[in-house]
Amino acid sequence: MDQIQPIVFLVAVIGYTLAAAIWDQKFYKIPNKLTLPMFFAGWVYQGVFDQWAGLATGGLGFLVGFGILFLLWMVGTAGGGDVKLLGGLSVWIGFRWTLYVLGISTLIVILVTMGIVVANVLTVGPKRMKKKLLATGKPGKAGEKPAAETVEQRKQRRIMAYALPIALATWGLLASAYFGNWPPLPWTLT
Repeated sequence: MDQIQPIVFLVAVIGYTLAAAIWDQKFYKIPNKLTLPMFFAGWVYQGVFDQWAGLATGGLGFLVGFGILFLLWMVGTAGGGDVKLLGGLSVWIGFRWTLYVLGISTLIVILVTMGIVVANVLTVGPKRMKKKLLATGKPGKAGEKPAAETVEQRKQRRIMAYALPIALATWGLLASAYFGNWPPLPWTLT
């Protein structure tokens, strides 16, 4: 059973993050039919392979990953699919790896966003860049509040899908764990 655990983990986690990244890049949405089965399968995985300790670290990972992205969704800086993506993944990877994935993926988002903003300023100018990337809403009549931004308008100005940074962070951590022995692999933490 010890030799099966890493194979199950790698196939599930790499397959899940790859599918979510492709889906999010193509459709700007991560479907429930992808996230919910992975969430429930993570609990089964933890219960079968790591018993109570695995269930505990999966639960803590879920609270942190889902919780933080849920707060970001509440303030409008993350999508609902991103919340469910990390919720499902965090059950598999546990508490520590969820923190690592959150930190690294956020750094990736910041660096890519900065690069895109600088490139836009250099190519189209600051005024057109501001109009293109910032939410302004549609102006109403004089003295009225601007109309709220629609979901479609928000999608059009979206710089990048968050699933890709989550996938890249996860894959980078897996590569680092295998080839550099840091961080410890999730199934060795329980």
